[in-house]
Amino acid sequence: MSRIKRYISFAFGLSLLLGMTSCDHYFGDKTDLDFIEIPTQSYREVAYVPVQPILNQFLEPTDIIAGFDELIYIVDAGTQEVIALDESGRELSRKFIQGAKGIAQDRSLDLLVIGSKTDLSSGSPIVRTCIYRLELNQPEGYGLQYAKIVKEIVHPFYFKTSAISRDEQVKFNRIAVISDNSFYVTRSGDFNNPLQSGGPDNSILLFDKHDKFVTPIVVTNSSGGLFNDYFKYPFAISSLAKPPQISVDTRGDFIFSSLDPNGVLKVQYIENQSSENGSIYVPKTSWSNDTSQASSFITDAFKFEEPVGVEYAGDGSNYIFVVDRAKDSLYQFTANGLEGVRPPPASGKTKYIKTSFGGTGDGPTNFNKPMAIAYKDRVLYVADAGNGRVLRFKLTLDIR
Repeated sequence: MSRIKRYISFAFGLSLLLGMTSCDHYFGDKTDLDFIEIPTQSYREVAYVPVQPILNQFLEPTDIIAGFDELIYIVDAGTQEVIALDESGRELSRKFIQGAKGIAQDRSLDLLVIGSKTDLSSGSPIVRTCIYRLELNQPEGYGLQYAKIVKEIVHPFYFKTSAISRDEQVKFNRIAVISDNSFYVTRSGDFNNPLQSGGPDNSILLFDKHDKFVTPIVVTNSSGGLFNDYFKYPFAISSLAKPPQISVDTRGDFIFSSLDPNGVLKVQYIENQSSENGSIYVPKTSWSNDTSQASSFITDAFKFEEPVGVEYAGDGSNYIFVVDRAKDSLYQFTANGLEGVRPPPASGKTKYIKTSFGGTGDGPTNFNKPMAIAYKDRVLYVADAGNGRVLRFKLTLDIR
């Protein structure tokens, strides 16, 4: 009987409560919640934005590198100088090098500078392409202001003792250092007999860490054929041994660009593979062309016109950057050739987002004959030769 009473009491209480809630204003006016915005997930636009200030104290900057010593080095062909900057962009020192146009730094912290040398051995001055080795570590201290030239590699005297007139037209273009301090050099010229001494003028050369010429690179195709004349007007080059690697990449692979006006693929990756007969160089074929992942690729036919700068990111992202002098543009690719970067989770996008940019002009994201690119601590440095400046950029995804 007591249980029935409890049920009756509960039912009465419930009906009373429902009755009160049905009466307007019994518990006060109903709160209007319309002012509360329903949150929607959004994401910051993925793009490179300028880092200020613009560094405009140059005449014609043609090359730039991020050094293993944490400094930035720039070659100003207009003044024939190498300039050292710290990470903030503050200029530290300058040094004159005849004909300076390209630069690299090895892991012993020496600089390798492409310039020119006046040869007077024949009685009349002849200007020859040359690589200068600069030792930065001197008894007086470390730095470009103390640097001394300790070696010279003058064309063609690294592989023969005498020169002929056409040797004057051959040019060294760029240098890429690999893990053991040996290095590749791009060379171009007009005489390209594959059987000539020292290799065709259009070659990529290998030197050891003591600056001794080893060989012109011979490329093996997928069928096993050997090509002494594979490279057509090679210009830019990047190895995989890049700062800030704690454990440097020991592969001898490299990425190079071609200025061949008839070239279809003007940026290529060459793998250094071990074989029973030693080391061989093979073009990379494992690029991705998956259109479900990206809209464009590094292997697109006629993608570039004059790709004069290439850079490999040494921070583990393995991005490949290219600057095109003719298109006044900068391009970013993944290690497997997709153009762009992975979309952030909140974007709702599935394909890689293009971050390439540029266009002719002097605005903060425009270029006029960009010649080189460097990458350090997620900052891009571009030698904007035609505008006489160095521009810095950072991806919005990397800005916190």
